[in-house]
Amino acid sequence: MNVEEEVGKLREEIQRLGQKQPDGSCKVTFGVLFNDDRCANIFEALVGTLRAAKKRKIVTYDGELLLQGVHDNVEITLLPPPAVAAA
Repeated sequence: MNVEEEVGKLREEIQRLGQKQPDGSCKVTFGVLFNDDRCANIFEALVGTLRAAKKRKIVTYDGELLLQGVHDNVEITLLPPPAVAAA
């Protein structure tokens, strides 16, 4: 799986596990994502995939590097897709 595919899968998993917000975003904690069996089977390097998604402005979270245990309560926000401009 390449980086774009992994980021796409990450988006799906955050939508599955997270809470939909009124602004269209979706939030999940790192601990929920990290400890989910399905995510563990999909992502060899969850932290690396999160960093790639953050760099592409698909997700946002505090800090640079998330570690299991220490950062379990850090909220990861899947940003809503950009609105399509009306022609």
